[in-house]
Amino acid sequence: MKRRASIPGRINIIGEHTDYAGGCSLAFASQHRLVLEAEFVDDGYHGEPTVVALWKEAGGPPVQLEVTSSIPIGKGMSSSAALCLSIVLCVHGVSIDKQAACEEAQRLEHVILRTPCGLLDQMTMMHALEGTCVLIDFSTKTTRTMSIPSDWTFKLVDSGIHRTLNSKDYRTTSTEETKRSHVESENRRVEEAMNSDSEALGKLLNETHESLKTIGVSTPEVDALVASLQSTKGVLGARMMGGGFGGMILVLVENESVLSEYETMVPSRPGFVEEFL
Repeated sequence: MKRRASIPGRINIIGEHTDYAGGCSLAFASQHRLVLEAEFVDDGYHGEPTVVALWKEAGGPPVQLEVTSSIPIGKGMSSSAALCLSIVLCVHGVSIDKQAACEEAQRLEHVILRTPCGLLDQMTMMHALEGTCVLIDFSTKTTRTMSIPSDWTFKLVDSGIHRTLNSKDYRTTSTEETKRSHVESENRRVEEAMNSDSEALGKLLNETHESLKTIGVSTPEVDALVASLQSTKGVLGARMMGGGFGGMILVLVENESVLSEYETMVPSRPGFVEEFL
């Protein structure tokens, strides 16, 4: 028997560093995908060592594992969460509940990859639908999808800084009061974003980046790039995306011709698993 799981990358529009604090986020699944092929065998475990370690921790049987991915590694698009979700789906097949899969993937990331992540990545990857974004309330672990307005056009710009979140606990980079202030203001921005046109959303993205700076997850190099992008003609807003310390910059543009050298993000289908005899 063989199972194949396909998991999208995660694009977080707004609501950064709120998941582990019971806040809210608005995100969508990108066109980039990680695919895990798992062929069940009788002669042990075969594959890249980290992938095998994740598989064993998830309780998987002897297997041949092969991973292919177009999700950039260490760039704030949640390649590690995609890998962990693919493991969970291939171990359990279609029988596992979406939220249970998210929480098991989070556990694997904590235990094996040593990343102190929340549930933003996993819940976006499993609950966002093609052509939509998903509003996630982490206090209740509930989701609601909404169509992405036609004037919301996003590009990603690589900061050129590779980050490894397991080397930094990004929950301890600021005081509790500062983090609480960030989450409260970010939740307000998420709520406002739900009813914003592109110009208003751009201002909210800029505000988010300023708030992220206060909790110590940005860098001077990233700040300089964000400021340069924010001042570029046709750019409505820009901010650091992901856990921090590098990775991708999310840029909201007036149309696809702005920053034409960069790929436009396309809201895509959620993660899924297929089974073959």
